[in-house]
Amino acid sequence: MTAFSTKTFAIAAVLGAWAGPALAQAGATPWELKPDMGYAYDRDGKTYSYKMGTSNAGELLKGAKKVPKGTLFFIGQNGQLYMRSGPYLEGDGKFKFGPDQ
Repeated sequence: MTAFSTKTFAIAAVLGAWAGPALAQAGATPWELKPDMGYAYDRDGKTYSYKMGTSNAGELLKGAKKVPKGTLFFIGQNGQLYMRSGPYLEGDGKFKFGPDQ
């Protein structure tokens, strides 16, 4: 597996299981990230998943950062991956940035 930055790994972990528009629906579904997989978002905006081993897990964790709870990941209109910390649900539990009704 080629080396990639911790920030890229954190973002890619989320992106790899991204269901796209499903998150914007009232019936959002949980992601199914697997502990033995790595997810990458490369320089060209492509996503990849990698089967991971344990022999170099310590190296992978060096400089790694936990993704804070309450973080939203999304692709902007320009195709760029973004993350936003802060509320993304209304008081009634509906997705704050969902389709106009």
